[in-house]
Amino acid sequence: MSAASIERGSCAIVGVAESDLGEVAPGLSAMDLAAQATHRALADAGIGLSEVDGLFGAATQSRMFTLALGEYLGIQPRYTDSSYTGGSSFMSHVAHAVAAIETGLCKVAVVAYGSTLRTAGRSGNVVREYNPWEAPYKPFLPSSGYALAAARHMHVYGTRREHLAEVAVAARQWAQLNPLAWARGELTAEQVLASPMVSYPLTVRDCCLVTDGGAALVLTSAQRAAHLAKPPAYVLGCGEAQTHQSISQMPDLVATGARQSGETAYRMAGLGPSDVDVRGLYDAFTINPILFLEDLGFCPKGEGGAFVSDGRLRPGGSLPTNTNGGGLSYAHPGMYGLFLLVEATRQLRGECGPRQVAGCEVALAHGNGGVLASQSTVILGSAATV
Repeated sequence: MSAASIERGSCAIVGVAESDLGEVAPGLSAMDLAAQATHRALADAGIGLSEVDGLFGAATQSRMFTLALGEYLGIQPRYTDSSYTGGSSFMSHVAHAVAAIETGLCKVAVVAYGSTLRTAGRSGNVVREYNPWEAPYKPFLPSSGYALAAARHMHVYGTRREHLAEVAVAARQWAQLNPLAWARGELTAEQVLASPMVSYPLTVRDCCLVTDGGAALVLTSAQRAAHLAKPPAYVLGCGEAQTHQSISQMPDLVATGARQSGETAYRMAGLGPSDVDVRGLYDAFTINPILFLEDLGFCPKGEGGAFVSDGRLRPGGSLPTNTNGGGLSYAHPGMYGLFLLVEATRQLRGECGPRQVAGCEVALAHGNGGVLASQSTVILGSAATV
């Protein structure tokens, strides 16, 4: 998606919601949760289901997600997109939905997701492809892939396990301010380091949660958004990038496509890292935010570990990040990107209660898919930024 192909601020997110989260009642399907979140997001927007003519989404448990969700909801949208790039899919869907709205392909777009990964189990209804480059070595993916990147960052830049632990501790402190977060107990760096090792250097507490859950958002034109009840979150910039599929083929284990996606999004928005008030960075593993802080320009390459070590990501810190508790402590139902957009919208609206970041006018949500394979960045702004 080129920054020149869609107009800054032409569309806005006008409704957001989660489904029930955590460990849902047995018998509910991924589509149940996606539909539940969709109805809640439409209610949040004050828009009826009959007006939805654009449907976007992807899921590990549904091969033809938008077909299945449209059938479930009883709608026949004019335009659909179920492009699948892992957890970054939903940021890309926002960019694609804006383009569709601008060109008249649809007027009201819903981006949705649902997963029962926790209750279904790790292998439940998830399509897994055979990878001839890696499968013979029996890696524990995705954990081993991210551990490889973390170990490389430690080797090249001197990053320490304590730096990784700080990312988990900061996320937990934000989660303690979020009543919807799955993990809200006290967490110290010492506990992170002493937790069972999953794939060196990552312990259990360096890895995201495994939960059930769904989320949805509603997009429409800026003109329509101005007449709805909730303050719009205007889409200021979008960017996408992909570098590989297999972690063994990643060009550089410590340089992600976030640099390219971020540069594209910043250019379209006419903003830079210093303009961002809140960051939502896909934290499936503690190494992720460190890599993304570097590649999105919040600190120099290689300095991410030291950069997070002074508590700046925590509540009250100078760089509020993953303010809902992130995938490490709030929720992570297989793919997490859409939840970052939900939180970014709420921060711009001032709806986050004790975790609200004062004066939030610009929020960045960055999605990651596969094992650092696909990256997608969305920058949202309040009415003051348009």
